[in-house]
Amino acid sequence: QVQLGESGGGLVQPGGSLGLSCAASGSIVRIYTMSWYRQAPGMQRELVASITDGGTTDYADSVQGRFTVSRDNAKNTMYLQMNSLKPEDTAVYYCNAVLVAQGSLWYRRDFWGQGTQVTVSS
Repeated sequence: QVQLGESGGGLVQPGGSLGLSCAASGSIVRIYTMSWYRQAPGMQRELVASITDGGTTDYADSVQGRFTVSRDNAKNTMYLQMNSLKPEDTAVYYCNAVLVAQGSLWYRRDFWGQGTQVTVSS
């Protein structure tokens, strides 16, 4: 079974930095786009950043210039470096991956991690 696991969340002060990791495990044939989403209390889940298997990145306007997404294809791992953090960045951050699993006849579907809490507060 394919699973995604996030790590690196925690409590930081405004202006601080934090790095998140997402590792995919299981019988994976190919991973296409990997993305970070977040959900704050009372808000809808929103896309934060994404990166394709070719390395093309995309960011939400609210994090552009502050966050950087990257991936290591050999390790099936995606990273999110968050700098100049603001209180409004406080949310549960979720990992998503569009991939083909072994035995799926090359059908693409997306998988979700359980999330990691990021809190930015003084």
